[in-house]
Amino acid sequence: MKIEATALPDVLVITPARFGDERGFFSESWNRKTLSEAGVTLPDFVQDNHSMSRRVGTVRGLHYQAPPFAQGKLVRCGRGALLDIAVDGRRGSPAYGQWVGVELSYENGRQLWVPPGFLHGFVTREADTEIVYKCTAHYDKASDGAVRWDSLGIDWGVDDPVLSDKDRDAPAFADWHSPFEYKGAA
Repeated sequence: MKIEATALPDVLVITPARFGDERGFFSESWNRKTLSEAGVTLPDFVQDNHSMSRRVGTVRGLHYQAPPFAQGKLVRCGRGALLDIAVDGRRGSPAYGQWVGVELSYENGRQLWVPPGFLHGFVTREADTEIVYKCTAHYDKASDGAVRWDSLGIDWGVDDPVLSDKDRDAPAFADWHSPFEYKGAA
């Protein structure tokens, strides 16, 4: 398993090894022992999510769940391709409001670890793109929130995105009061 740091503290790119032949491939997308041996300890996962976006240029995000239901997410692309975005939403963090984008695709097998306290979003690069992710907390409707996708200067690579009403109507980052506090480096 290959583990890479990103420009944001605590956000990691994790690329599992693939073992393939003429039939296809096998990969362990998550293995606690392998990660631990590499010095990476992730919280326990309690929920798996899977979504599919039909159209290229579908933007979902920037989403979060407020404490005590803040979610860390281990995100991968099951089919197609997407640009996955993590934004540091922890008040007091040296990286507050900074973002990182990572290309995830079926082909590259990469995953992005988005810790609790970070906003998460993505834009599809191919039709019928599937995103699969593990979460460290259960979904809680009352804790669900969003920040406007275009309020941080992120280059999503689309001029006319496909958006939900929730994402279109979300507050701008500058108008948002973060429920997350920075507690120092993890």
